Formats: sequence, structure tokens, C-alpha cells
Amino acid sequence: MDMVWVPNRDPRARIVLALSFSLVVVSLQVVPLLLLASAMALLVMLGSGLVWRQTLKRMLAMDGFILLMLVMLPFTIPGDTWWQVGSLHASWQGLWRAIEIALKANAVILMLLALVGSMESVTLGQALGKLKVPMALVHLLLFTVRYIDVLKEEYQRLRQAMKARAFEPANNWHTYRSVGYLFGMLLVRAIERSERVLEAMKCRGFTGQLPMLVQLRMGLLDWLFMVVMLLLMSSLLYLEIFHVLV
Repeated sequence: MDMVWVPNRDPRARIVLALSFSLVVVSLQVVPLLLLASAMALLVMLGSGLVWRQTLKRMLAMDGFILLMLVMLPFTIPGDTWWQVGSLHASWQGLWRAIEIALKANAVILMLLALVGSMESVTLGQALGKLKVPMALVHLLLFTVRYIDVLKEEYQRLRQAMKARAFEPANNWHTYRSVGYLFGMLLVRAIERSERVLEAMKCRGFTGQLPMLVQLRMGLLDWLFMVVMLLLMSSLLYLEIFHVLV
């Protein structure tokens, strides 16, 4: 049996479920339910075919972004003392709040990576268009995703040219000017590249609308996937509202 089943599901269903899961998890306050939501996200991730190492790096990048806030919470939320450093008191209430935030953030990001992150950018744009998202936003998303790599290549070429001229970064004005010139040239080249791309698109008959090349259809397995996921989310909300696990 093939363990990778998420990429075969309809992209529209995956986007709707990712958004619904995020809203449900944000509304949860009980740690056991957040652990269940995290397990649910992990299960979906196992079926998405994502590479463990790359996924872990992305999760660690997100955790590093919120780590300082999580460390500060026990010292900023009043309550029963859990740990004391001099005149600073860390509360149990702050510790549990930090754990809740960490579990919520990791569960939401993991589910987004599994359902949406495993989707091609063109497929994502097509699905958003079918969901009646404004086409201006869809176009902006597609062009942003496409030309991040283009800007990266331009940056690498400029850096290579600087290295070929024996540039060595240091804490001096020459380095500051060189880095400023680097980003200035990157901006100029990005503008020139965008103009060439626009002319090429006009030559190919671009009228402001990207044609939807993929015909999306919800099959039986797609509906079954949506129903099961929505039932699980509804169960989490039910347990939260009626304090079953408190």
C-alpha cells in the first residue's frame, strides 16, 4: 500500500482543510488537545511524502523565530512561581502558555507544510483561482514564487563577480559601500528582468489573465478525506468546548 496519499487529493480540499485546521488549533487551549492536533498533523505529514530532514529544518527555522518570545513568557505572566533567578520569577502559568503557543505554532506549520507545502506553486495558484480568490492575489503569489529563485540566481552571479575581484568582507567602509552597490545592482537587474519578462508575456498574448490549465475535480476519495478531517477537527472542538480532557 502506498503511504504517500496526500499529493493525490484535490488541491482545493487541501487548502480548505489547512485553513480550517489552523483556525481550530488556534482556538484550542488545552495541552492534551494540542498534542492530539500535533499528532494529527504528523500523520498527514507522513502521507505527504515530505523529506524528514527538510521539514525538520523548516520547523526549526520557525521555532527559532519564536524562541525568544517563548523564553520570556514565564517571566512576564504573573502566577505561581515555578523558577526564580534573582529578582525574576518564572510562573507556571507563563510556562504553560509558552507550551501552548509552541504546540499551536508547530501543529499549524506542520499541517500547512503537509497539505500546501507539498503542492506545486502552479497547482496552488490554479486551486486558489478555483476557490474564487482574487486573481490579482493569485498572480502576485505565482510571480513571487517564480522570481524568488530568479533573484537568488542574480544575487549569486553578483557575489561570484565580487569574489572574482578578490573582495573580502570586513568591518570597514569599503565593505559597506560594496554591499550597498551589490543590493543596488540587484534591484536594477530585477527591474530590467521584470521588463523583459513582461515583454515576453505580451508577445505570447498575455492579457492580464492566466489560463487555468488544470481541470480540478473532486473524487470520492477527496470527499472522504475532507469528511474524515472535518470530523476529527469537530471532535477537537467538541472536547475543547465541553472540557472533556480538562
